[in-house]
Formats: sequence, structure tokens, C-alpha cells
Amino acid sequence: MGAMRKSIHTVEYKAMCEVLRQIREEAGLSQRALASRLKVSPSWVAKVEMGERRVDVVEFLRFVRACGGDAEAAFSEVARRLKPPVQRRGRA
Repeated sequence: MGAMRKSIHTVEYKAMCEVLRQIREEAGLSQRALASRLKVSPSWVAKVEMGERRVDVVEFLRFVRACGGDAEAAFSEVARRLKPPVQRRGRA
């Protein structure tokens, strides 16, 4: 098995960042207001939305919930946008 690219550098990761930004904007929150709710700096929110900071599952859930969003629906939206894995022929 070859080395896997860091997810932060993929179009799929970019899609996740777009979903998070969209959730924040639909909630009518500025980056500063969301940062206040999360007790982080506004630059943290900006870096997450621009894909410059890696987000783990717990941070994803906190981000969505701080916006009043449905974490399961948000996760499903990200999953829907992901490309299916490429099936390779050859050795198993």
C-alpha cells in the first residue's frame, strides 16, 4: 500500500471546510462570534474554513453545534461530497 496524502491537501478536505463555512454563514454568525462561542481566536475559525488548520472529529462536532447545526446532517453532507475510493486492480 502506498503512502496516503495528508487529507488537508485534498479536494475532499476542502469540501468539508466549505460545509463548515456554509453552516456558520447560515447560522448568521461571523467568524468572531463563532470564535467567542468556541472560546478560540477568530483566526482559528478562519484557518479552519480556509483549510489551513486540520480539524478532528470532536472539533468538527463542536464547530457545528456552536452554530446550532445538526452534526449528523453536516457529517452526512461532507460524506456525500466525498469522491468514492478508487478501486485498483491487481494484488490484494
